Amino acid sequence: MSDIMIRKRKRMREKEIKNLSKELQELFGVPVFDEKDAVDMAESTDFKVIFVGQDILGIVYEDKPFLTIRGILKYRPSAKSVTVDMGAVPFVTNGADVMGPGITDADESVAEGDLVWIKDIKNGAPLAIGKALRSGTELKQKAGGKAIKTIHYVGDKLWKSGE
Repeated sequence: MSDIMIRKRKRMREKEIKNLSKELQELFGVPVFDEKDAVDMAESTDFKVIFVGQDILGIVYEDKPFLTIRGILKYRPSAKSVTVDMGAVPFVTNGADVMGPGITDADESVAEGDLVWIKDIKNGAPLAIGKALRSGTELKQKAGGKAIKTIHYVGDKLWKSGE
């Protein structure tokens, strides 16, 4: 199994699930789970995680819910995404923060401090989830320096917990 420690796993009430689902739908513009699904909230070593059935499909980071990479793969949203060139892929999938020059496109609705998901330009595959250090418009300008702080990536312990 993986190194991620899950504590205090608790089934959410229908009303809580409905509110969480609505918040994620507004964020991503795609339907996610609903109050009929078995949704649990739990604490992990790094942040709160959202289980849908047996899969961790969401996280709560700084009190904001967001989909994990598996959640992105399942629900296929296009909102809140940032695209990076293929040269950035090996670094991002190893947990490196995203640097401005590697960004090829970004959702303009992203505000500084928002959580975003990072995908590669060739396949559109989700690579990581991070916190935007600039707005979507600024991300598109490809200015040097750190642009997104990575918090979850393919290959990390949260990803491996779903294998």
